[in-house]
Amino acid sequence: MLVPEISLTPQMVDRFIARFGQDHIAVLHSKLSIGERYDQWNRIKRGEANIIIGARSAIFAPISNLGLIIIDEEHDDSYKSEMAPRYQAIEVARKLAKDTHIPLVLGSATPDITTFYKAKNKEITLLTLTKRANQSNLPKVEIIDLREELAIGNKTMLSRRLYESIQENLKNKHQTILFLNRRGFSTFIMCRNCGYTVKCKNCDITLTYHIKENRLKCHYCGYEQDNVTLCPECGSNKVKYFGSGTQKLEAQIKKLFPNASTIRMDVDTVSKKNSHEEILNHFREENIDILIGTQMVVKGHHFPNVTLVGVIAADGSLNIDDYRASERTFQILTQVAGRAGRENLPGKVIIQTYNPDHFSIECAKNQNYEEFYRNRRKLKKTIEISTILRYNSNRY
Repeated sequence: MLVPEISLTPQMVDRFIARFGQDHIAVLHSKLSIGERYDQWNRIKRGEANIIIGARSAIFAPISNLGLIIIDEEHDDSYKSEMAPRYQAIEVARKLAKDTHIPLVLGSATPDITTFYKAKNKEITLLTLTKRANQSNLPKVEIIDLREELAIGNKTMLSRRLYESIQENLKNKHQTILFLNRRGFSTFIMCRNCGYTVKCKNCDITLTYHIKENRLKCHYCGYEQDNVTLCPECGSNKVKYFGSGTQKLEAQIKKLFPNASTIRMDVDTVSKKNSHEEILNHFREENIDILIGTQMVVKGHHFPNVTLVGVIAADGSLNIDDYRASERTFQILTQVAGRAGRENLPGKVIIQTYNPDHFSIECAKNQNYEEFYRNRRKLKKTIEISTILRYNSNRY
């Protein structure tokens, strides 16, 4: 049983233990110590555990009589390893399933377009769940146009509607999740005198400012350096912080809601062993008011008392240099919307964006995958036709 994030492992393990007991289950992921991984590996090899739960590396578990592979959130990029040895866990699973003649189950509320296309063309079997977990209703989704917020002079990270909704949630003793897919305090530092931006010496991308450590960090290669107060190019002290990350959002939330309890979940707060589980347990068991996080908080988590989800900047994933940007945006917005109203309490989702009419955001508002799929296929065909026409015009 594969899950995309290590943070989802404890929750999944609890569910399996409740049904099959603890003795049958082994856990494999990179946050285990070498000794723990060695013990789990040997338990599997000796046949003492016949259910293996883990992140992508668990696909290589030494099982002698494999009978079923399940991949949760199959659309997620976390199944692709970007470091040596590079591999795609889903492709490995397909090969294993084919060679051993066993079923492979790919689960997702927002399947990869290619996977769904194969299902539509009956290359693989399509099984549809028509009801939400616990028979609960889908949350109500509202789109906030940030251009209108700027027009009335609101330059904070929260729209008026989201601010009022958080206030109401605090009053009702319900929990809130705020999603911003950028960690750190400011996304780049620039000199207003000469335009110089501080970049990574390895990747040549802008460094992100982390206020707690007062350091500049590269989120790609891990390079760090001291904060810059004077411009290295012109010597000016007119160095300003631009952009916003989860640290800045947390600081603003504490200022706006001083009596609310908050907790943050991103790469910076989950570096220690078991920190994923500790943060999620604190949020759930201590009924902390507001959870602030990156994409770690959007996938698969079940918090019965969460009735409000706020997406701070939906445009972040729309503007990345990736041809699948619209697909990723739809997936992540639909996934984060799924965290609200999972029990008897009604849920509400507020999505803040500068592109309220974009089809990915509209489809996410309606939580309609079929509609998104049709739009995406139509767009793909249009691009293919225009590419052919351009090729032919250049040729002749």
